Amino acid sequence: MNNPFSGNVKELGIISVIIIIVISYSLFFYLQNITENNIKIRLFDQQKQRQLESTKAISQHVSSDLDSVMARLQGLSNSVYLQNGQVFDNKTKKLIEEAYLQVNSIVDRLFILDKNNIVKINLVPTGQKNFIGTNISYINWVRETRTEHKPVLSNGYVGLDGKYRIGLTYPIINRETGEYIGLVGAVIPTESFFAKYGNIHNVNSQFLVVYDRNTTLLAVGASKALVGKNFFEDYTQKFIHHNEILNNLTHRLLAGNSGFGVYDYGTGQRLNTAYPIFVNGKPTYFIQVVTPTVLIYSQVNDILLMQRIETFALLAGTTAAISVLIIFLIKWSSTLDNEVKRRTKELGESNKQLELTNEQLKVHDKMQKEFINIASHEMKTPTQAILGYSALLQQHPEKREDMIQAISRNATRLQRLTNDILDVTKIESQSLKLNKELFNLNDLISNIVDDFRNDIEKQNNNNNIKLSHEYSFDLLVEADKGRIAQSYI
Repeated sequence: MNNPFSGNVKELGIISVIIIIVISYSLFFYLQNITENNIKIRLFDQQKQRQLESTKAISQHVSSDLDSVMARLQGLSNSVYLQNGQVFDNKTKKLIEEAYLQVNSIVDRLFILDKNNIVKINLVPTGQKNFIGTNISYINWVRETRTEHKPVLSNGYVGLDGKYRIGLTYPIINRETGEYIGLVGAVIPTESFFAKYGNIHNVNSQFLVVYDRNTTLLAVGASKALVGKNFFEDYTQKFIHHNEILNNLTHRLLAGNSGFGVYDYGTGQRLNTAYPIFVNGKPTYFIQVVTPTVLIYSQVNDILLMQRIETFALLAGTTAAISVLIIFLIKWSSTLDNEVKRRTKELGESNKQLELTNEQLKVHDKMQKEFINIASHEMKTPTQAILGYSALLQQHPEKREDMIQAISRNATRLQRLTNDILDVTKIESQSLKLNKELFNLNDLISNIVDDFRNDIEKQNNNNNIKLSHEYSFDLLVEADKGRIAQSYI
């Protein structure tokens, strides 16, 4: 019998599996999103820490280069020639030229002023004006050096050639008399100098922003037009849309504190890490390293993409394995269902066969009963005849011969009937054995004909009936000769 619910159960199972897979994928993407956000935060924090360390390293590198220039100026100031007031003779010039060769990768001008701030020696790149003999007392850091008798690192200023620069000076003070003789100075173009430590032109990449003590921008990758502008003045503030985070970060930086900030003033989100530049142990200049966060997240996204591919491949492989298993189970279920149907059909056929067998048994039982009744009836006839003739034989001994023949005839008939019953019983029990032998069938037929002829002749004294059998060839067969010769009278 077919199960009316088997198809529905199979469909329900498939739908359930599909729902489970959909829920699994939804849960995967939900958890993956949470995981990726956590990873982004963690990787962003790592990038922030690396950038803080990088900013500190740049600051230290700038400090080292500026200290190196100041040390070179100090060495010139303490030289014998300058201590003796020889601020413009050939020996001093040669000494200055040697020093210039050592620092010209940083500075573009190396000069000596006398005590009246007149340029006596000025080494400049080829093709540039040297301004020898020019009085530059109007420059405030020159006046500060003469007044304070101490080294000075200037804020930014625009040179006579229009380039933005910073100046470094060291006073020439006679060690014995304390007399101010003049100063040794160097000028550094801020654009080329700070470009050595990072990008100051491409706003779409990580770039540098450098301030002096007055918050004047010495170098800035965001816009070249901002160089020389004060950060807190209206022009720059309009450019950054008065961004509070950036303003607070810059205030802390100018106070000598490092830090970081994440902000967006309309040009995309940025990570800004800040660190002061110390010269002679004092915060003199200030640097910020600015990175568009899209660059950071692109690196993070590359990592997350690889992780997403690996996780999705694992999930897809698991789904494929489950799908194969489901297909296998469906086919297996279908095979089992077909097998059940086949067995059910076979069982039905077996039941039909059993019913047919039962019917045959009933028929056989009926036939057997009929056979027993017939056999019983048939056996009664010769038995009663034998008993009857036996009684007559006792009463009429004179008719002995005829009665003995009748008794013999009925006894033979009873014997044949008994043998037939036994043969039927053996056939039903499948125990009947045939004694096969090779014989001439025509000889057997001739013997039977002779037997019947003799019987007929005995019963018909007038001899009106005759039997004859003729054959022209032998017919050899292999069979049970006795069974073939069986006959009924």
